[in-house]
Amino acid sequence: MPGTGAVEVSGLLTRFAGYLRHERGLAENTVRAYRSDLIHLATRQLGVEDADGASDLEIDDALATVTLADLRAWLAAMAAEGLSRTTLARRGAAVRSFYGWARVTGALRDDPAARLASARPSSTLPEVLGASDVAAMLDIAQARSDDGDPVHLRDWAVAELLYATGMRVGELAGVDIADIDLAERLVRVVGKGDKERVIPFGVPAAEAVGLWLDGGRPALVRPHTDAALFLGRRGHRVDQRQVREAVHALCQAAGIADVAPHALRHTAATHLLTGGSDLRSVQEVLGHASLTTTQRYTHVSAERLRATYQLAHPRA
Repeated sequence: MPGTGAVEVSGLLTRFAGYLRHERGLAENTVRAYRSDLIHLATRQLGVEDADGASDLEIDDALATVTLADLRAWLAAMAAEGLSRTTLARRGAAVRSFYGWARVTGALRDDPAARLASARPSSTLPEVLGASDVAAMLDIAQARSDDGDPVHLRDWAVAELLYATGMRVGELAGVDIADIDLAERLVRVVGKGDKERVIPFGVPAAEAVGLWLDGGRPALVRPHTDAALFLGRRGHRVDQRQVREAVHALCQAAGIADVAPHALRHTAATHLLTGGSDLRSVQEVLGHASLTTTQRYTHVSAERLRATYQLAHPRA
């Protein structure tokens, strides 16, 4: 069965990664994920265990020989291995994007993914904390900051801002001092695709960030420190791992379910909708490109309403 028909396969995967970064403006995590997915496809095509068993040219050549049947077999094998629907959907998106790009640019003559069926991502509802759990976590964060430890002040400000704005952890790590206006209670973030948005936040978050800026951040500043809003103990910009560790520690100290920081984003969105905010406004706050993505939080709100109804109504 004929393959895609290579026109110019040299540096194929590298050029595609450049296209994703510079033309589509995708986040680096997405670029890495797509590249990893395509290498997985290529190594299966080559019959080797991993990328270490093949050169870059061999991987490019393998991708150039893939057929629609190969793609279907690849996805079917992963489904049989028990990979999640979310992973299958992303890998399908990776190959459709790659082969579509290669066909349009003339790198390959054919697009074997053009007739590849889309796998639907998992419909699992996002993990959401109740208002009382969030309050317990933030109360603990504030109480821990009373000792004046700059990291405890930072962790309180980080938790308050994540919940107040619903921003992604990567977005929070990228915020500079100049991006936040405590007087107006607004923060500028750069989201996926380098898209900027401005998010409002409330008084508690403003108080926590203000105390961090006055009493926490100055103690961690070093000669190499840049304009980052949040810092680690060594004066470098805080990274996502440090934020995850902070949230896990606060959950444990508060005695609530241990959640990832992204759960605070889900929680913020759900609480906004439950409190009466309209879907479009929540979409703007979260920075979703599609309203469909935001709509899943209406399902979370509906599930919470159903649970409350069943507990409270005498004829539920």
